[in-house]
Amino acid sequence: MNRKCSLKNQFGLLFKHWRHAGYAIFSTLHHQVRIGVLGLSYFTTLGVYSTFAQADTDTIQTKIKLNEVEVSARRAPSLFSEVGRTVTVLSRGQIENLPVQSVQALLRQLPGLDVRERGPLGAQADISIRGGSFDQVMVLLNGVNMTDPQTGHFALDLPVEMDNIDRVEVIQGSASRVYGPNAFNGAINFITGLRSSDNVRASVMTGSHGLYAMNAGFSLKTGAIRHTFSVGKKATDGYIDNTDLAARNLFYHGTLKTGNESVSLQLGYSEKELGANAFYSAAYPNQFEANRTLFGSLSMESGTRIKIRPKVYWRRHHDRFELFRNYEEAADWYTGHNYHMTDVTGASVNASIPWSLGVTSLGGEVRSETVWSNVLGYEMDMPMDVPGESVGQFTRTYNRVNTSVFLEHNFTVYKLNVSAGLLANHNSGTGYDVEWFPGVDVSYWFNDRLKWMAAYNESLRLPTFTDLFYNGPTNVGNASLKPEEATAIETGLRYRYRGVDIYLGGFYRKGTDLIDWGRQVGESVYTTSNINEVKTFGFESSATLDIDKIWMQNWLRNLTVSYNRLWQEKEVPDGYQSVYVLNHLKHKLNVGLEHGLGVKNVSTRWNMLYRDREGSYTVSSTGLQKSYEPVWLTDVRITWRRSFVSVYGEVSNLMDVSYADLGELRQPGRWFRLGLKLDMNL
Repeated sequence: MNRKCSLKNQFGLLFKHWRHAGYAIFSTLHHQVRIGVLGLSYFTTLGVYSTFAQADTDTIQTKIKLNEVEVSARRAPSLFSEVGRTVTVLSRGQIENLPVQSVQALLRQLPGLDVRERGPLGAQADISIRGGSFDQVMVLLNGVNMTDPQTGHFALDLPVEMDNIDRVEVIQGSASRVYGPNAFNGAINFITGLRSSDNVRASVMTGSHGLYAMNAGFSLKTGAIRHTFSVGKKATDGYIDNTDLAARNLFYHGTLKTGNESVSLQLGYSEKELGANAFYSAAYPNQFEANRTLFGSLSMESGTRIKIRPKVYWRRHHDRFELFRNYEEAADWYTGHNYHMTDVTGASVNASIPWSLGVTSLGGEVRSETVWSNVLGYEMDMPMDVPGESVGQFTRTYNRVNTSVFLEHNFTVYKLNVSAGLLANHNSGTGYDVEWFPGVDVSYWFNDRLKWMAAYNESLRLPTFTDLFYNGPTNVGNASLKPEEATAIETGLRYRYRGVDIYLGGFYRKGTDLIDWGRQVGESVYTTSNINEVKTFGFESSATLDIDKIWMQNWLRNLTVSYNRLWQEKEVPDGYQSVYVLNHLKHKLNVGLEHGLGVKNVSTRWNMLYRDREGSYTVSSTGLQKSYEPVWLTDVRITWRRSFVSVYGEVSNLMDVSYADLGELRQPGRWFRLGLKLDMNL
């Protein structure tokens, strides 16, 4: 196998001395989704209805026939009544009601997702689906693959503000045949630009620990072009020492529609500076990290009967990691900070062709991933100055190119719908020839209330650059890692009638060569390796009661309950201590309740979350293993709305519970926030 191959504490919006290299053209995934909801768990029926109506605000009077909603859990757009995959959708109205202030906290509420935060307000978090690792989830922005090849820790470094997200869509389960490599256990798509009218919006927020946030944006149509723009800034002093955060975002999304054709342009910039207290090791509490991201994409859709959707994009991510934030306090062996820059470029095309026996989709994608670093990759012939930094040089680099082609066919016979597809994939960095990943999903409606669905899929996940190359005081990478592979089956039943929405389902996944950071008892250094085999069994359930629809009254509005249970069987050496793969959530119970307070225009949203995690972590002071403890978390928001103005007060971790998502890194206790939002149609 041939493998030849952050930033200042204060920085503005301009980068200096950007260096460019040759890129192979790209691979992003599938078409820009207008996905709706499919059969797993909605967060609330109200939100789902409004999502597909694409109204500017959610209302309980919104009417839509769910069976006629178009979803995109396949290569070709399909109706809800046809698809046999598990999809969860969160609408704009639901997002506004939840007592959360980051996409990380937002995703924590969803069934089947495990979000392990390293800090609040979007500082950093690891996301997993159905008990997988944080590197096994693909993140998209308006259908464009934003996955970071350096590490899944940066998966949610997105240039958009919460106020600018109109919908969140989650496809759970192996999805490589639809999205390509790295959609190992699922994909999360953030959708913007759905507003149908000219609109301006602004918000301000303040809260405990020196928190403040300011956001502004607009949606405006000029001629045939719909423009969406947002800008935001937030900061906090931190809830304990060295947990301060400062972040800024800029985002533009423009859509040109002419007849049967449309063109979409996205441009984004984000930057974060954060105190990284014990982020990657409790032995080093004074860590610091600075990230910035540049992003652009251009996509189009043309044709009437035959739909052709080409797409190109580019994403650059900078990371400066300081093991010692105060350099004068650094250990004698510390030679300097770690600098990384990744470039991802890609192009794809997807064509859907309807004919007498169904709809056939075919296409392909190419994606080039490159890293420059003083830690990751192979030695460069000539060092390179780090762009935007007064000191530091890149001395290592690595590039790999992924090429894939796909074929899918969908057809319907009476109440039975079948979708079968195949992905052929080749990656220049694995040393393998073409690998094949088939999949099929089916659905059948017993009547207009009860639906059965099932799916079989195989998936692939490539090692990240950190998996392959990172070496530090407590970590050693492994350049000989194999890609992860998995085979998964799932099935479920969904019942929906008169405001009652119930889902019961389960899945089984067999993963081979899974990648994990781990070590044997008594060893001081963690290294990456391919775990032989991990089998995961999961039970999933959710229930939504649209109380306004079932029982007309003025107080209770809706209730949602979801419960997930996971079991894992693993073949690993005796005494193996896992950092990520084997620390899944055994139990996750989420209860959401929305009700009034007897005061006009006032509503209250409660969210109660119970989590019980498998596994343990090493206590830095003693070197002993300690098991994770179960935790109950309660968040609440009270909102007053009138016309285009809303005022809210919210409290996260209302009971002031002491807990940690990762090792010894304690998360915030009770945190008060107060905000004002203006959202006005012109």
